[in-house]
Amino acid sequence: MRISQDFAPTGPDAGRAARRHPVRGRAAAALTAAVALLLTGCGGGGDSAPQSAAARSSADADRVEPLAGAPAPKLPVTVDSADGKKVTIDSTDRIVPLTGSLSEIVFTLGFGKQVVARDITATFEQAEKLPVVTRAHDVSAESVLSLKPTIVLADTSTGPGEAIDQIRDAGIPLLVVEPAKGLDDVGRRIDTVAEALGVPSAGTELKERTEKRIADVQKSIPTPEEGKKPRVAFLYLRGSASVYLLGGAESGASSLLEAAGAVDAGKESGLDKDFTAITSEALAKAAPDAILLMTKGFESVGGMDGLVKIPGIAETPAGMDRRIVTVDDGVLLNYGPRTDRVLTEIVEQLYAKGGKGQ
Repeated sequence: MRISQDFAPTGPDAGRAARRHPVRGRAAAALTAAVALLLTGCGGGGDSAPQSAAARSSADADRVEPLAGAPAPKLPVTVDSADGKKVTIDSTDRIVPLTGSLSEIVFTLGFGKQVVARDITATFEQAEKLPVVTRAHDVSAESVLSLKPTIVLADTSTGPGEAIDQIRDAGIPLLVVEPAKGLDDVGRRIDTVAEALGVPSAGTELKERTEKRIADVQKSIPTPEEGKKPRVAFLYLRGSASVYLLGGAESGASSLLEAAGAVDAGKESGLDKDFTAITSEALAKAAPDAILLMTKGFESVGGMDGLVKIPGIAETPAGMDRRIVTVDDGVLLNYGPRTDRVLTEIVEQLYAKGGKGQ
């Protein structure tokens, strides 16, 4: 159960999780509904003039930033789909990305005008008015087909399988892309999408731009005092659904925290899976100096005053110092063209005012 704006367990997987881990299973079931209703995205965009990461983060947080120049696809192309299929694409006239993160890549490569639908999590400005065809990874095949797409992009969490088969059976090229779990996956996903759209050189340009911007942010990270890196726990919270989870090694946040010069407190405390229900004991073992939260999750528990009422939070160093880092839900775990902005927000908040955070 890796949480992102694009993923929550549904169907048989959620059922199996519930049978294996009753407490986590109930949280997973509630989480599925919470993700569908509450996760939102933000985007970037506008012109391609060079900007600092901080300027992009504050000024264009709700837009994606396309590459300069309109791409000229070289089609047809045949590419390998993550589900073992060979997919041939001969037109990019009508594109349907079935996840928010894939939408972000497509728009940033310069294909925004050809996108005809979106996932509910693709709420950045350029995409927000498009019709929604996917919610919590549950795609409506009928809605997709009614838009007469020439290519559909999905990832391995998109379902149900019957809907994917229905789209393919209608003769629509559908490419499945492996999801991102960390910074090392950013370039791979950009390359995969760019190749499918017939613009591999644009993919290379975007990948290099993204990697450079991430590296520039990392240069701004201060040297830790006495060589001690801050310990940061990633919490996934949905107060209205009573979902309170502590992230472990497979939560999706470890790569970002480590890139920000921090230690993933959940992972370091021995949580080698994705998430576990928050307990006072687990938090005491993690002993975070700061807490990373999605913005809507923080709001859902009533802000800081509500956060410290969750059992165990107030007793941690982070709770005592009221030290948190918040990032918009729709971009935190995207691992795409705007990851430098996410990293900027984490670094600025984590090390603000001598490292006292927000």
